[in-house]
Amino acid sequence: MTLMAQHSDGATRRMYLTCLFTSSTTILSLSGLNPRPTSSFSLSLLINAAPSEFCVFISLSTQHLFGAGPCQYTFLLSSRNFWTSEQHQPAVLGRISKRTSTTAMSVGVNKLPCEGSPEEAAVEFTHQSEKLSYQPPDSPDNRGVAVEAIFVAPQDPVIVTSDGNRLPAVPAIEAYKLNVLRDEAERHDGVKVHVREASRPRDTVKETEDSEGDRVLSFPREEDGKKRNTDSTDGNLKRSMPPSHTHPLFPPLPLYGPSSRWRDIHCLLFRFTSFFLSLAFLGVIVLGALFTSIGPTFQWIWKRLDNQDPDADRPFYKEEIRRKHLRERQVRRWRRRRSASHFDHEDSEVNDEGDSDVKAVGPDPIVCDVGFYARRVGLDVETHLVETEDGFIIELWHVYDPEEYTPLPEEARRHKGPDVFTGKARREPGQTKNEKKPKFPVLLMHGLLQSSGAYCVNDEDSLAFFLCKSGYDVWLGNNRCGFKPRHVLLEYSDPRMWCWNIRQMGVFDLPALTSRVLYETGFEKVGLIAHSQGTTQTFVALAKEQRPDLGEKLTVFCALAPAAYAGPLIGKMYFKFMRVITPAMFRMLFGIHAFIPFMMTMHSLLNPRVYGWLGYKVFSFLFNWTDRRWDRDLKNRMFQFAPVYVSAESMRWWLGRECFAKHKCILATKEESRAEEKEDRELDKLDKEERSRNEKKADKILKAAERDMEGNKESEKSKQAARRMRPKGSRAWYNHQAPPFALWVCGNDALVDGTKLLRRFDRGREPHVKVVHKKVIEEYEHLDVIWAMDAVDQVFKEIREVLWKTCNARDLCRVPEGCADVPAWDPAGNEDIKKEEEDGGMESDSSSGDEDESS
Repeated sequence: MTLMAQHSDGATRRMYLTCLFTSSTTILSLSGLNPRPTSSFSLSLLINAAPSEFCVFISLSTQHLFGAGPCQYTFLLSSRNFWTSEQHQPAVLGRISKRTSTTAMSVGVNKLPCEGSPEEAAVEFTHQSEKLSYQPPDSPDNRGVAVEAIFVAPQDPVIVTSDGNRLPAVPAIEAYKLNVLRDEAERHDGVKVHVREASRPRDTVKETEDSEGDRVLSFPREEDGKKRNTDSTDGNLKRSMPPSHTHPLFPPLPLYGPSSRWRDIHCLLFRFTSFFLSLAFLGVIVLGALFTSIGPTFQWIWKRLDNQDPDADRPFYKEEIRRKHLRERQVRRWRRRRSASHFDHEDSEVNDEGDSDVKAVGPDPIVCDVGFYARRVGLDVETHLVETEDGFIIELWHVYDPEEYTPLPEEARRHKGPDVFTGKARREPGQTKNEKKPKFPVLLMHGLLQSSGAYCVNDEDSLAFFLCKSGYDVWLGNNRCGFKPRHVLLEYSDPRMWCWNIRQMGVFDLPALTSRVLYETGFEKVGLIAHSQGTTQTFVALAKEQRPDLGEKLTVFCALAPAAYAGPLIGKMYFKFMRVITPAMFRMLFGIHAFIPFMMTMHSLLNPRVYGWLGYKVFSFLFNWTDRRWDRDLKNRMFQFAPVYVSAESMRWWLGRECFAKHKCILATKEESRAEEKEDRELDKLDKEERSRNEKKADKILKAAERDMEGNKESEKSKQAARRMRPKGSRAWYNHQAPPFALWVCGNDALVDGTKLLRRFDRGREPHVKVVHKKVIEEYEHLDVIWAMDAVDQVFKEIREVLWKTCNARDLCRVPEGCADVPAWDPAGNEDIKKEEEDGGMESDSSSGDEDESS
């Protein structure tokens, strides 16, 4: 509603306000609640005459105008931030001066709210709500007022707005403060609450009691946000106190409030500087890529002049030539059929050079369209929209066989709201078009700067199409923003649209996609396959400090080129440059929105063959890849699905001075990694018997120490001594909810080091993780695991078997092709590790059931 307020200085100001109702006599702090039916009312107003602040406290008594029964409300009107939807707004009060009276209201000046009262908490709540809302207070449509924070994970709150939408993550301490102030404004016990900023550096939210019995809440100062907090969070995450500061690997993200003149100028400045500076950086990278390709180009020309085949040393050169000729024959047959159909020839199957044994497939125009490449192999794709718990709209592609599945109408494929794992399902398992048993669902997640189209570029030998034709229900997940940045409230230009990194991708995107697949298929669990960054977000999401419950929805996690530890490539000059500059310089260089969005502009402008050639040169230069094991004739197609929109903050997490590039691990600091390496060297000197004695001794010491009184110095000493002798599982990342893991490691991968991750599992540091399959392919580089010409034999067939081996619904599903003799995996079994040397790799199955012990 609109309130005209005349202050003591004679000035009249227009306020856009909304009344907030509660069924008690306390100050209301939650918008959107339906008021009780009320009738006539009397108002007692308090106006703070300070021009900069305007607060009205109203005591509302009702009788019989809107319904029977008397009731009384006390609520607050503020010039700051209180709105709600129109259906809850009372009639316009009109012009109110310090002393006014009408037949509808009586106005009087009362005393100001006392310190520590619910009224003061309500005022503080309005200030906090304004900071976290979608729009500024003077916005005409009053949308997106922050009313509550929900903690999806201990460090990952989302803001719920008055219109039921969600806003992305904010610092945990800000979200917790919003909830605390709201609760305190609704208190009934008469105890005063004082909200203070800590006078000394503090890394926790502290609640104390003063000499008069009032509660005092001390919040950490913002400058203390870099400290690490080790407090745990128990109970209801919606209301619980979070750790006030994040893990060093996940520092707090910046807080961008609603649009304001200063914020908009700030964003424009960053967009202006980052456009030119990031473009210059990209130009240097492109020039470097072209310069390093001069030598190989001259070698290729020299071999041609010397009548040598420069490609003869490629490992699959003969197979490349055979496939190239096959595609040419398919195109010729397609053109003859089209010509015969056009001229109505009777014999449309005229044979030319024996092409009748191949199917007719049209030429490839090289397009960024997964459905086009699916139809080339007899499949098709439908797109589902999924809303994450923080309001992003992301795409989920469903690969299906048209002969077995009827695509859903567009209305049914829209997003269903932010709630995940509700237990609902569109259909029961077993419902198919041809009454066959259903296929078991599999979700695939892509790597850095890619989309899930990377799984669809090798025709029949694409991982997505291979699994679909083998008998799996394939779903391709895409992370936030992707090709089309979308959010329920935010626009592209809003910096909050881009304030996220790998943790938000794991905590929000992956559960939302998993939940939608379960809803659409009706199964209780899904198999998960991820490559590169997709494995990182899964490793992060499954961690016991994040969303370990996600593991209960997965039958197995298949990690291709797992990205948990950094490879030697992180030491290259251009990566060092990003690690040296400060966060402020990083934002000045790359902005606070999308990371080098000019790449997406060039994607739409350049010829696809030119773009594919240039894309390969740049990414090969940056990440040290080669195309030796790929089908070179399809290389331009491979780079049509990369890059996509990613946030500058996510790239800062990968390459900046604070996170992955510094610690070289996704879930352990460099100090912890060094301690583990030192521990390995020391424990390797001990035999099994002595190690067992030490572990038993450590358990005994710790149990005795924990029985001691809190604060006992001897107790602390004994705990520290025990921790120094703890078994390796004491610093585990995962708990008992983790799904089985299967890992395919590229032995020639300079980008990430998968062998360190295997060593972590082999040495018992993750006692709850059961590794059902592992393989090191020595000759593989980072992308070979999905694009190599022999990936079907080296990787895909093994994935197919692992998915079926761990499937929890084998009786309900059809048996995938080639899996009739694959036995079911026994999670409770303890199998000896079997090592086999095969194709330069290593395979083994192992399981472990030790108890998790947290330090």
